[in-house]
Amino acid sequence: MANTNLPGPKAKAMIERDHKVISPSYPRGYPFVMDHGKGSEVWDVDGNRFLDFMGGIAVVSTGYSHPKVVKAIQDQAEKFIHISSDFYHENWIKLAEKLDEIAPFKEDALCFMTNSGTEAVETAIKLARYHTKRTNFIGFTGAFHGRTMGAVTFTASKAKYHGGFYPLMNGVTHAPFPNPYRPVLERRKGEDYGEATVRYIEEEILGQIMPPKDVAGVLVESIQGEGGYLIPPDGFFPALRKLCDKHGILLIVDEVQSGMGRTGKWWAIEHFGVEPDMLTSAKGIASGMPLGACVARKSVMDWEVGTHGNTYGGNPISCAASLATIDLIEHGFMQNAAEVGAYAIEALKEIQARHPSIGDVRGKGLMIGVEFVKDRETKEPAKELTDRVVELGYERGLLMLSCGKSVIRIAPPLSMSKSEMDEGLKFFEDALTAAEKELSA
Repeated sequence: MANTNLPGPKAKAMIERDHKVISPSYPRGYPFVMDHGKGSEVWDVDGNRFLDFMGGIAVVSTGYSHPKVVKAIQDQAEKFIHISSDFYHENWIKLAEKLDEIAPFKEDALCFMTNSGTEAVETAIKLARYHTKRTNFIGFTGAFHGRTMGAVTFTASKAKYHGGFYPLMNGVTHAPFPNPYRPVLERRKGEDYGEATVRYIEEEILGQIMPPKDVAGVLVESIQGEGGYLIPPDGFFPALRKLCDKHGILLIVDEVQSGMGRTGKWWAIEHFGVEPDMLTSAKGIASGMPLGACVARKSVMDWEVGTHGNTYGGNPISCAASLATIDLIEHGFMQNAAEVGAYAIEALKEIQARHPSIGDVRGKGLMIGVEFVKDRETKEPAKELTDRVVELGYERGLLMLSCGKSVIRIAPPLSMSKSEMDEGLKFFEDALTAAEKELSA
């Protein structure tokens, strides 16, 4: 049953207060004002219960307020909350040791801890330039890497992220991300679409725009997030790795949204059998505490003392939360993400069979995209329908977010059970049915 009295009186009052003091730049999906959460369930300030299909944008990996994470935060807070990164503490070291252990390359890893994903990307940009002594980069259309000045130059999912901020950082050229559902490049005989994309980079970008000797790195999401939860074809990363090796270019994978067990493996790049030179992580790394990391091969992270740093890097409480988070992911939640994710994709394909407005269902683990179209033949995006499904889902007690032009992302806590997924998918289909009926009237 839809609750048409949302937001409630307490939520309305808080939203009014918010508008008076908070920057208007923040995008707000719908008027949800949180009070508390447990696992995959959350409650607003008026006592309404919701299931969470977006996990704080793929951040709350272990569910809301997992006791083990809460205890780790409390224990560390009682010892000390902060010590400058000019000094040492054990949780920082232990976390770096764990990231070295699970890094998706055989070479030893070194870590630079940050407060967010965009900071981790800025670190990778600076390190790539420092290590290679080159200045230029290749990014991808549809990408989202953050909003600080270097990261936003690579971001290419919405024009408004650039509007009003030119000139951006010099030296970034974008290639089309290999979207199998909406290809824009021609393939040669025997090529998969990922290989065709890499050929385009070599022939058109490196061949006609900038010499390979000037390119420091390729920055790419292993699975594209805000661009539409896009999974590249199997041939893409092997061909890209080969191209980077040929020209001495660093392969930098952004795992901010796709990493930390979300796809059923520690890192989404592991699905493609390729080792990067660097990766960026954040979001699900500490169950919601502010933390990011740039993890690089030891031979690449060769900068001198003082060339890069920050005040809050390796924050003791965030590191404690991350260690507890990683332990929970390793001992159950990563496997659960693989199993419940596969279960959800099959269920969504059954829903797709009943709803022609669903053009595509794709995903790995609990990183799932459902793309809506006006017509399956033309694949014209159905943005109005997508937005309405999100709104009607909220009224039914389901929190969702869209991405791409007309995609709803399903990225719940990795702890979500099959029964909770069933409940959420029922709300989802009810909302979709109602939205289809409204828009066809």
